[in-house]
Amino acid sequence: MLVLLLGMGIVLESDVHLERKMIRRIALANIMMFLYSVSCYAETYLGNQTEYTLLRPILSAFNYSLITFILVTVVMILFPNQKGHLFFPAVMNAVLCFISIPTGIVFYFSADNHFGRGTLGYLPYFVNALYLFYLIFSLFRYSRAQKDDFRLMLYISLTSVMCLVFPLLSNDSTSHWFNMTIAVDVMLYYVFLLQQFTKRDSLTNLLNRQSYYSDAERYSDDITAVVAMDMNGLKEINDNEGHKAGDTALQALADCFWKAARHGQRVYRIGGDEYLILCIDTPEKDVLSLTERIHQEVAKTPYTCSVGYAMKTDDSTIDKLYQLADAMLYEEKKLFYERTGKDRRKRRAENDNLNSK
Repeated sequence: MLVLLLGMGIVLESDVHLERKMIRRIALANIMMFLYSVSCYAETYLGNQTEYTLLRPILSAFNYSLITFILVTVVMILFPNQKGHLFFPAVMNAVLCFISIPTGIVFYFSADNHFGRGTLGYLPYFVNALYLFYLIFSLFRYSRAQKDDFRLMLYISLTSVMCLVFPLLSNDSTSHWFNMTIAVDVMLYYVFLLQQFTKRDSLTNLLNRQSYYSDAERYSDDITAVVAMDMNGLKEINDNEGHKAGDTALQALADCFWKAARHGQRVYRIGGDEYLILCIDTPEKDVLSLTERIHQEVAKTPYTCSVGYAMKTDDSTIDKLYQLADAMLYEEKKLFYERTGKDRRKRRAENDNLNSK
């Protein structure tokens, strides 16, 4: 445990990828797990003594409270947009646990140092169960995210449930499983977050070009269609409003494509204002529905894009599908510029002349 937590601390201190808020949350979880580990083993030592000491119920209240705060912090790590009021049940649980020291409402110790449960004896487990239920609920609520995210979060949820349930069924060392399991889960998620920087585009958070090449090979037998998207007028936005406005436009479109995609439809930014969706085991009617949703989502923004798609045939390769989808896209783009009266070539020539002067 010490090796793991201290190692995580060293890595977090030099991290340059994650937001500072996320780093602080992971560091806070590590500190609480360290404190819980020390306190838990101290309580175990006192529990093996024949004489009762006041320090034992204090440590018990601290441990029952800390487990809940660790869980809620894990929820905040996995789902960073949660509000601060999520801590309210944890605070109430801590208050009742410490009130239990003189009252015995949650737990008590007999004169010969034996543990007993009070009227609210299962309150900490109930509160922890609420947080785990909320964690799993949030997991399925956000299950439209990439499949890799879902599998890891499901694993973390199930292992958290396991290490909370086992101590209820046994009085042996399984009570110490919680701390180590949560520590390993947090470390796994941190490694997963770092891995995303090699798989995702930093501006839009969509899968990047390297992921496209990897997935095109991995799912080559299951891909049934390729959908290509390209923003209209990005150069004009960059020239007139600046590149920051262009980045905002690219992010807005990426969000539209992500919202339009469904299960088995993986979205990539492959460069500049070019995006792709690989459709896995998706029939043509669903691909058409996807393109319609894309246009509907983009219509809610100040921007426009062109879309093309190609369905797989017996002799199709991924490169051929991409070329066909790209050709359809540029036909739609050509119609857009004809309809709006804009001339991309003329604007490019004017900019070139200005630059030469």
